[in-house]
Amino acid sequence: MRMFTVVLAVTAIGFLSHCASAQDTQVRFGTDVPQDVQLIYERGLEWLASNQSPEGTWDSSGGYSGPGINGMCVMAFLASGEDPNFGPYSENIRRAVRSMIQSQSESTGFFGGGGHGSMYQHGFAMLGLSEVYGILDEDSLWDGDANTASHRTIGKSLELAVRATVTSQKNNQWNAWRYSPEATDADTSVSGAVLMGLLAARNAGIKVPDDGIDKALDYFKSMTTNRGEVGYSGVGGGGSNNLKSIAALVFAIGKRKNLAEYKAVLERVSGNLEQDEQGYPEYYRYYTAQALFQGDFESWNKWNLKTARQLKDLQSDDGSFQSQMGSGYGTSMSLLAMALNYRFLPIYER
Repeated sequence: MRMFTVVLAVTAIGFLSHCASAQDTQVRFGTDVPQDVQLIYERGLEWLASNQSPEGTWDSSGGYSGPGINGMCVMAFLASGEDPNFGPYSENIRRAVRSMIQSQSESTGFFGGGGHGSMYQHGFAMLGLSEVYGILDEDSLWDGDANTASHRTIGKSLELAVRATVTSQKNNQWNAWRYSPEATDADTSVSGAVLMGLLAARNAGIKVPDDGIDKALDYFKSMTTNRGEVGYSGVGGGGSNNLKSIAALVFAIGKRKNLAEYKAVLERVSGNLEQDEQGYPEYYRYYTAQALFQGDFESWNKWNLKTARQLKDLQSDDGSFQSQMGSGYGTSMSLLAMALNYRFLPIYER
């Protein structure tokens, strides 16, 4: 409980330096969360809690499942300030964390379980574990001995995951990532998910080589044109709005806001507030929320109001959000698109 309080205090201090007015302070601390957002979030968390398997996963018979989906669901619980040790969803969080760790290869460090193993799953699992690291009391995580092959600590799991990520990057000609850890080609979508996991691990205190972060950001720079277009694979240009938001976010979290490429791509993201992405809309809302919050707070406010109305209409009667990748994915990603109204996760600091 003490660690959880410390994390929230540090988050508050980080935001305080950015506050320009009393009203802005209240908004940034998440104390003035719109009622519609609270209702969306509460109903979504109730659905996640009720639809988790005994093993700790979601969508085991239908949509995508695995450690990456677990990572997103864990973040959804934590993002509104739920206590992972004593709160009403603490056991859901512990089950999901156990499942992630048990899906990880002891020899490679790769998160590949769930039947949909890919570097997407690996990156999102690394992100989720990084956000719960240090605030979850691990004495309550395992029944029996910890530090065994399947009962390792969160810190050890993250160290293995970082090692797997860096090894994959070193074997990749683009210094980035694709679907498989052994891939030699790369794309900005997968690379964004993996790089955010690395950045979160570093923020959590896990040792991450600066050279790996720098090379990954150089890859994104090479894929971004001076007009703010972001390529998918190969050489930059012509990519979707999803990719623009991903690039803007990794530049911001990676402390590259001085780059001309960042300024150009942020301008493109901010200029598309009324435009929706038809392909993978949950993914788009998830990344766009963070990209705007990090780079253009005024635009985020406008986009947030529009998206809250949209999600209110899209939410099913049972509290879930349907998606082509399953309800676990759809619900967690939709909730995380609203999570910046609360701003308790360290990765959401500005």
